[in-house]
Amino acid sequence: MQCGRPAGGPPFRRSCDVRIVDSQLMFHDCRVSSTHSKCLYLRFAMFSITAFFLGGAANSVSAQTFNSVPEVDTHVTLNAYMRTYLQVKDDRDEGASDQFSIGPSVEFYLKPLLKLRDISAFDLNDARHRVVVLELGYRYLTAPNTGPTNRLEPILTLHFPLRAGFLLTGRNRADLDWKDGEFTWRYRNKVTIDRTVAIRSYHFIPYLAAEPYYVDKYHKWSSTDLYAGVQFPVGKHAQFNTYYEHRNNTGKKPNQSVNQIGVDFNLYFSLERK
Repeated sequence: MQCGRPAGGPPFRRSCDVRIVDSQLMFHDCRVSSTHSKCLYLRFAMFSITAFFLGGAANSVSAQTFNSVPEVDTHVTLNAYMRTYLQVKDDRDEGASDQFSIGPSVEFYLKPLLKLRDISAFDLNDARHRVVVLELGYRYLTAPNTGPTNRLEPILTLHFPLRAGFLLTGRNRADLDWKDGEFTWRYRNKVTIDRTVAIRSYHFIPYLAAEPYYVDKYHKWSSTDLYAGVQFPVGKHAQFNTYYEHRNNTGKKPNQSVNQIGVDFNLYFSLERK
C-alpha cells in the first residue's frame, strides 16, 4: 500500500493505491481525510483478508494449530419488534475437533435508536440499530464418540454509539447445557468495537472483539477469545463475516492455545410490511 499526497491536490487530502496481485483485488485512487483513518482501515481489511487465506492454507498443514469454522445464519424479521434465525455451524467449541451445531433463535427488541441507525446504516443486521436486544436460542450439538448436547442460550446484547462513527457492543450470554443426564453452564461476555468504512460507494465493517468465559466445571474464568474481522455486505440480503480468532483455554492441562479462521454467511429477509 502506498499513500501519498496527489500532485496539485489540496494540502490535507491523501490518495492511496492498494494492489494485491495474487488475489487480483485492487482498489485504485481512494480518497481519504487528513486523519488517514480510511487508509488505516483499508490496511486492516486487507490484513484480515490475507489472514483468512493464509489461515485456510495453514489449516491443511497443521490442524492442531489452525481450525476453520464455517457458519450459516438465516434471519427472518417478523415485525418491528421480533426476529428469528436458524444457525448451522461447524463448531470447534471448547477445543472440540469436529463438533456440529444447529438450532433456532428468537430476538426481541424495541424501536431503533436514530443515532445507532445512522452509524450502522450499511449493516444488514438491523438488530444493531437497537439499544437493547433480548434473545433466546436452542442448539443441538453433536460430536464423534460422545453423546449429543442440548443447549439453551439466553442472551442480552447492548449497543452504544460512540464518537467518530464507532459502535460499542456488549453481549452477555449463558450456555445452559444438558448432556448424558448432567447439567453444566458457562457465562460469556463479548465486547466488540467496530466502524463502517467506505471505499467509494462500497461499505464494509472492520471490528475487534474480546470474549472471556466463566466455566462452571472449572469454577473460574478459564477461556478468552480474541477476534479481528471484517464484515462485507453483498447486495440487499447477504453479508459475510470473516475473522481470525485466537483462543486461550486455561481450564484444561496443559493449557490450550488455538487459532481459528471463521467465515459466517448471513442471510437477511423480512416479512414486515413497510
